[in-house]
Amino acid sequence: MRALYPGSFDPLTLGHLDLIERASRLFDGVRVAVLQNPLKQPAFPLEQRLEQISAATAHLKGVEVGSFDGLTVDYARACDASVILRGLRALSDFEFELQIAHTNKSLDPDLETLFLATGVNHSFLSSSVVKEVARFGGDVSHMVPEGVAQDLRRLFNRPSPPG
Repeated sequence: MRALYPGSFDPLTLGHLDLIERASRLFDGVRVAVLQNPLKQPAFPLEQRLEQISAATAHLKGVEVGSFDGLTVDYARACDASVILRGLRALSDFEFELQIAHTNKSLDPDLETLFLATGVNHSFLSSSVVKEVARFGGDVSHMVPEGVAQDLRRLFNRPSPPG
C-alpha cells in the first residue's frame, strides 16, 4: 500500500521528517508531494523545496518526492496511493484536517486519510514559526534538517551559529 503525504513544506521541518520516517515503516511506499499553490508566495522556490526533501529523506527506502497542482485526490490516483497522510500537532489542527479528509472522501470514496500525531518533541513546529525564528536570526537547527537550516540562513542573510 502506498501513501501520499502532501504539503507545501516551506520549509520542511523535523516534524514533517518525523512523519515521513514513521510512514516509511508503515507503508510499501510514501510519496512526499509539494503542492504548487498559486495563492501562496513561498520562501523557497519549488525546485529548492524538492531538493531539500530529497536530501533529508535520502536514507529512507520507498520514499519518493514529487510536486503537483490541482486536487490532492487526482494526484493520489495518478501515483497509485490509497492513503493520504496528514500530521496533527494539536487539537486545533484536527477540525481543519477533518474537513479536508471528508472533502477528499466525497471526491474519491476509495481514498482514505490517515492522521498521525506529531511526536511531542516536534508538536510546537510549523513552517511559519520556523521562518519567523530564522527571519529574526534565531537558531533553527533543532527545528529543521541541517541543509534546510543552511538555506534559511542564506535566505535571511544570517551567519552560521558559533561552534
